[in-house]
Amino acid sequence: MIYTLDIGNTRTKLAMFENNSLLKTEYLSTKNLQEELLFFLKKNKTKPKIILASVVHLDSELLNWLQTHTDFIQISHTTPLPVVNKYQTPHTLGIDRLVVAAGSTIVYPNTARLIIDAGTCITYDFVNTENEYLGGAISPGLQLRYKALNDYTAKLPYLQTEDINYFIGKNTNESIQSGVINGIVAEIDNIIDHYKKDYSDLTIILTGGDTVFLAKRLKNIIFANPNFLSESLNYIYQYIIENDKKNHS
Repeated sequence: MIYTLDIGNTRTKLAMFENNSLLKTEYLSTKNLQEELLFFLKKNKTKPKIILASVVHLDSELLNWLQTHTDFIQISHTTPLPVVNKYQTPHTLGIDRLVVAAGSTIVYPNTARLIIDAGTCITYDFVNTENEYLGGAISPGLQLRYKALNDYTAKLPYLQTEDINYFIGKNTNESIQSGVINGIVAEIDNIIDHYKKDYSDLTIILTGGDTVFLAKRLKNIIFANPNFLSESLNYIYQYIIENDKKNHS
């Protein structure tokens, strides 16, 4: 059993893998991560194998606990990965973006890859056929756009995502829904089209919390997988272990 941890600012996604099969996912509180992890790991008779990626700084108490009670790997910018980081400021690249770039290299080799992670922000990450990470883009996600319209105007309401089928908003709420949802879909499709002009063999992966909602609205053919980051961590764990075996053989 391999456990993957995608540690965010407030929530942590825990995924459990057996022989590359995803068995279960759970969401834990990042603030109470040690306590909640213990609940899931207490049945293990041996040290559980964990690989984690965190966008927040982990305190020493949690790291010491992991070191004592688990066999864990923490992904950092110095971790040997199957992708070359060509970002101009490599140490500012979000670990989550680096993980999906590396995962795409393992799962979809020998093609150009665009990974779109639709969460709080929408991140676009591009890897070429030489497995070089070149960069991408960051824009506001669905909820961030709704919140910004409410926060930075006097009268616009704060709305939740709805499953709409119209383009012309006939009142203020419909206009917000159309602007946010149709605007994001147009953005994603346009960016994909831009990459396709230069990379005809482009593989497109859509992941993140809004994957299912957005995938059915896009005109482009994509691989939609909301668990791609967790799966990437699982593959990276095996990649690291195999490399260690080769280096010590």
